[in-house]
Amino acid sequence: MHQFLVNNREELIARCKEKVAQRPRRAATDQQLVHGVPIFLEQLTRTLAAEEMGKSAEGKRISGASGGDGGLALSEIGISAAAHGRELLEMGFTVDQVVHDYGDLCQAITDLAVERDAPFSVDEFRTLNRCLDNAIADAVTEFSYQRDLSRSEEQAAEVNQRIGFLVHELRNALGTAKLSLNALELTNMPISGATGAVLKRSLGALQKLIDKTIDEVRAAPQPAVVREHFLIADFLADAAATARLDPKAQLCRFEVAPAEPALSVEANRSMLSAALGNLLQNAFKFSRPNGIVELRAVRDGNRVLIQVRDSCGGLPAGSASRMFAPFSQRGDDRTGLGLGLSIARKSVEADGGTLGVQDLPGLGCVFTISVELAPSGPVPLTADTNT
Repeated sequence: MHQFLVNNREELIARCKEKVAQRPRRAATDQQLVHGVPIFLEQLTRTLAAEEMGKSAEGKRISGASGGDGGLALSEIGISAAAHGRELLEMGFTVDQVVHDYGDLCQAITDLAVERDAPFSVDEFRTLNRCLDNAIADAVTEFSYQRDLSRSEEQAAEVNQRIGFLVHELRNALGTAKLSLNALELTNMPISGATGAVLKRSLGALQKLIDKTIDEVRAAPQPAVVREHFLIADFLADAAATARLDPKAQLCRFEVAPAEPALSVEANRSMLSAALGNLLQNAFKFSRPNGIVELRAVRDGNRVLIQVRDSCGGLPAGSASRMFAPFSQRGDDRTGLGLGLSIARKSVEADGGTLGVQDLPGLGCVFTISVELAPSGPVPLTADTNT
């Protein structure tokens, strides 16, 4: 058989390529076959030659023992088959393609032997089957190992991102609460005033984050988005009161444009507030000293646009499309996790809105939250007049 394989090597490789091309998934490529059929064919040929000369130990060194005894990928066939399985995974093939590649060669050898009337001995067929069995086992094992490893890495990255989101939001809420408490202590202001209301909202946000985390740990279903009808003017006033506690806000001129008195939305106020808080925090962080940060809300058809304009000097080329990605940071300041904008967008989109950015070269940029106008009707009164 080994001489038959030497004489018909190119014909066998060509037939294997044809068989792969006939399958609906995709055609064979030269890269796919680097550690596949050609190398296996050469190793099979040397194994047969060694065993024909009575060198069974050499044959097993090349192709491995029957049943895979001796460990994974210790033979030449095992090493190259494992590389082949790894390459097929990287190219997007499935595990059935790994098995088919070696099955194609077996069928090609059998068919060509019948056509050429080249009979093989029982021992030669046993060697062929042993080599195929070991190659398929090692290729499939490596394919499965690499696939599972890749999935584990993806899951770990997803978990890391979710933890990062939680830490970011907890830090923001805790930071606002500490600033509020510090302001109350320094100025002797009453807890019932505006600063006390900021402290109360921050503690409430912390409680909601903790409750949500507990629910997730208990594998409870995600709660539905709770929406409420509220005036945009009140919403901006609350956001501005919280933002002015940020020490970096003292380095800028913070301006809040008056909103239409009757302008209102129906949304998850907590999520929208967290998103706007992240945008303002970034605006203060990246604006130039003595720059202007503007907050305003305008009607646009049946939507409300809540806009934050900063004085960062404009965005680097191509950064607008990347800045909402998790762990992406705008400038040289690396004090944060690079999650603020990503969290803001997810919060807005979870409530049916959109968040985008417009670059103003040389000046700054404008972040816009777009949400639907509330249906016409009076805004319900809340029990807490401070919120």
